[in-house]
Amino acid sequence: MKVIVMGGTGTIGGAVVAALKQKHDVVVVGKTTGDIKTDMTNVREIEAMYREVGRIDAVVITLGNVHFDALPAMTAEKYNIGLQNKLLGSVNLVLTGLHYMNDGGSFTLTSGILNREFIAMGSGAAMVNGALDGFVKAAACEMPRGIRINIVSPTVVEEAMDVYADYFPGFIPVPAARVAKAYVKSVEGIETGRIYCVGSL
Repeated sequence: MKVIVMGGTGTIGGAVVAALKQKHDVVVVGKTTGDIKTDMTNVREIEAMYREVGRIDAVVITLGNVHFDALPAMTAEKYNIGLQNKLLGSVNLVLTGLHYMNDGGSFTLTSGILNREFIAMGSGAAMVNGALDGFVKAAACEMPRGIRINIVSPTVVEEAMDVYADYFPGFIPVPAARVAKAYVKSVEGIETGRIYCVGSL
């Protein structure tokens, strides 16, 4: 299969690329690095990326920004960072990608544990993750041509604990390679409309 991995140079994305490239033709896409550079908030750049890659069999999205801050310090503008980037960026990658996706292909998005287990300063992430989970479940009911759509909802990964340990007290991190298996299951499997939760307390 020809698979686009958005954010394929990141911690989780890199593990996904390593797992998928053993069997598939993987195109790594990032905002500033990768085989192709694309800003997921820019619809024109998304369209140009798909035109350059051509027909595809799967798209994996492992990136997206949200703003972390204490609730009293949050503003509409700060919430809008996650809405425009991680949420609408992912949605636009799906909507545009439908025109390039082969019959029976798949999209795999990423949400995260923070709409299931909560942390201080995480309301923006919780909001966006919940919206993405809902979008995937609803979109799966309307996908044309046998195209599937799923989402991976991982906990914090071991490789990021040097940065995020103080924000995730009591959480049990998992290796990025374990999280990558959920993306492989989505890409190579038969299910649609699934939320693959990886890790919890």
